[in-house]
Amino acid sequence: MKTYRLSPTGRRTSLVLLVGALLIWAFALWSFTNTLRLNYNPAQFWPSIQASLAAGLGVGQVVPALLMLALIVTTPLLIWNLLEEWSAVYTPDDDGLRFDSLGIAILCPWSTVADIRSADDDGDEPLDEILFSQDATAQITNPILRFLHCQAYGRRRLPVYAGLENRADLLSVIRHHTMTVADV
Repeated sequence: MKTYRLSPTGRRTSLVLLVGALLIWAFALWSFTNTLRLNYNPAQFWPSIQASLAAGLGVGQVVPALLMLALIVTTPLLIWNLLEEWSAVYTPDDDGLRFDSLGIAILCPWSTVADIRSADDDGDEPLDEILFSQDATAQITNPILRFLHCQAYGRRRLPVYAGLENRADLLSVIRHHTMTVADV
């Protein structure tokens, strides 16, 4: 069984994106603190929130604080997605396609593969999705990992990342197996 992982170029790209996401998250934390004049010291956090609210917040503080709060909440989800891409391993065999990444193990029988479609026709790098006829994430036993995977891709989709080594070969193998199943 041949396995497909990110190529060295794909890993470098993911690493650059990961560093960028961490910098954005750090900036959002710092900016949120400075905008609302908060103290992250656990003993001073709640009193600093009360003091900030008592002083009154203007639009010039509320709007940037809400934007930074959105970044504080969503950037870790992006970081998870990048880490899942970093460690993704695809293994096609006679039973189906196995996807493994960060404690996620999904075996998708060939009969459940409904389609392979391009997810981003306008992008510089190709991104395809494997669509399934049933929920592929039910196999993920950890509810937190299942939530994180589903928030990124949905329950019936699996990405075929642009940076995979021998990506065209993997897509060819998937198409071959799905055509063979359809013919039977």
